[in-house]
Amino acid sequence: MQVPKFLKPGDLIEILAPAKAIESHYVEYAKDFLIESGFAVRISDHCLGQVNYFSGTLEERKTDFQNAMNDIEVNAILCARGGYGCVQFSDDLDWSAFQKTPKWIVGFSDVTVFHQKLQKMGFASIHGSMPLNFEENSEEALSTLVSALSGTLQSMQVPSDSNNQLGKVRSHILGGNLCILSSLIGTNDQPNFNNAILFVEEIDEPLYAIDRMFFSLKKAGILETLGGLIVGGMTSIKDSAIPYGSSFKEIILSHVSELNIPVCLNFPAGHIDDNRAIIFGTTCDFEVTESAATITYLGER
Repeated sequence: MQVPKFLKPGDLIEILAPAKAIESHYVEYAKDFLIESGFAVRISDHCLGQVNYFSGTLEERKTDFQNAMNDIEVNAILCARGGYGCVQFSDDLDWSAFQKTPKWIVGFSDVTVFHQKLQKMGFASIHGSMPLNFEENSEEALSTLVSALSGTLQSMQVPSDSNNQLGKVRSHILGGNLCILSSLIGTNDQPNFNNAILFVEEIDEPLYAIDRMFFSLKKAGILETLGGLIVGGMTSIKDSAIPYGSSFKEIILSHVSELNIPVCLNFPAGHIDDNRAIIFGTTCDFEVTESAATITYLGER
């Protein structure tokens, strides 16, 4: 796995909107925060545009992303928000310049499309907060994002959920939004999940859909290959009119309880204010004990 260069003070972050349109005040707030954190910031040409649901036409959004990847002065690409739209042009990008000089691509939710493609191509990326959420984010969400970009994020430890499965594995983390992951199974962007630590999070889905998506992972032969599982925020998960009969924790555990892997529930990442950054693709130790779940990044810094 190739790891982009970590950022130094003064390095340039470009903010762009590859999917849904975003209001300017969110981007300006994020720009000010990142400048105060020591980085230079540039906003892409079409970041603040709007064409119906999207920030720009398909060509405009693709051009912004391509230009940021090609520009050697840009050290990291920060996606402004998710929504829907990344998959519309991800296959049409020319990744040759990026492959020669990789840079951090940062975001979550719909940006999982890019995380999966990068995993398939062999590049690390950062699952972290986006400008849409900066104003509401916890201090830890923003500080871990800056630390991840700077190469100083060494470990994260959170209290253990009583439903966790204990264990330890050395591998790399991949994943993202569960719905996006499920939609990419069997496509040209499905990475190798063998012994990987899968991270998943979700928002606004019914309980039966969580079960369905885990069945997709199971039937595709993915679950049985995993080295570990981290479940982040499962936000606003809905029950059906006639109650489904199981909680999302019970649903997930029903799929992984027979696997001899560490499982952490309720990890602070995803569609929540305390959306802490996770580095995808770099080697780490993931350990779940009765008291805590810990991610410790190793080397490659």
